[in-house]
Amino acid sequence: MSIKVLIISDAWHPQVNGVVRTYEYLCKELEDMGHHVEVLGPADFSAIIPMPFYPEIKLVLKPYRRLKNLIHDFKPDKIHIATEGPLGWAARKYCIRNNKDFTTCYHTQFPDYIAKRFAWLIPPLYNIVHRIAIRGVRHFHAPSKNIMVATKSLEKQLLEWDFKIPISHLSRGIENSIFNQNGNKNPAEFTQPIALYVGRMAIEKNLESFLDMEWSGSKIMVGDGPARYYLQKKYPDAIFVGKKTGEELANYYRTSDIFVFPSKTDTFGIVLIEALACGLPIAAYNVMGPKDIITHDDLGSLTEDDLSKAAKTAIKNANKDKCAAHAKEHYSWKTAGKQFLDAL
Repeated sequence: MSIKVLIISDAWHPQVNGVVRTYEYLCKELEDMGHHVEVLGPADFSAIIPMPFYPEIKLVLKPYRRLKNLIHDFKPDKIHIATEGPLGWAARKYCIRNNKDFTTCYHTQFPDYIAKRFAWLIPPLYNIVHRIAIRGVRHFHAPSKNIMVATKSLEKQLLEWDFKIPISHLSRGIENSIFNQNGNKNPAEFTQPIALYVGRMAIEKNLESFLDMEWSGSKIMVGDGPARYYLQKKYPDAIFVGKKTGEELANYYRTSDIFVFPSKTDTFGIVLIEALACGLPIAAYNVMGPKDIITHDDLGSLTEDDLSKAAKTAIKNANKDKCAAHAKEHYSWKTAGKQFLDAL
């Protein structure tokens, strides 16, 4: 039976990030199953402002009345609230007022994201802000009928934070027609070995750990964000190529020798499994996300404190064919789409 699904997200086009990409693929999978899916994002509202510290992200001002009308017009069978921003809070308010069930997903380490920005101004504030933010996200998700998480590590964290609602697993997938070992590589213009980072360039990504690490070859930075120009000025030897997508992005994965993921705050990291699908081993910290994906030595190396050592170990021990085979076997958008539908 076909159903109408409404997804409400503060992160949506024209933004490019893991949340947006996740729902792009989930929408396609649900539509392929015969369901009708709509996504409401900031672009559907006229009153928006840039997010402090991150102007690429737009925040909606006073969205409730228009959101209520849009929900009434669509008449969804299922409502899913993707984010804890102004649209998410307005959707939560609507569902509670109108006795509508809804589901949510925990995509972003929001407490750490907020606390790091306060600590950037006043370092001692980190722990206080982090505790307050945990209470805030727990309160936000409390009325949800089901919260979806990408990994067992994240589920464990939410339980430690005293989340009481049902938790479901929502994996991620790979576009295998693009991210594979068989496509083109970039011309041999970089000094070997090549260490690659792909993702947002922002304070919470811990990028200086990668850029400071001992490395004899090239460091390539793919992506954009509020920290890019500061990092580009501070690290003139690194190669900043801007935002890349599709086949052009896959070429960077296939050209490189190691994918370095310095973040300690991501909940998953789609770029990790894209890199693996292209045969690129991973070097990362032993934290949530990487430790859920890099489950044996063929795939890369995890470290507590030395990214350079992890990168060298991964290049030495990893198996490119096994990286690609593992990603193809374990990460499918079709599977993720079924998980999402079941959770709804």
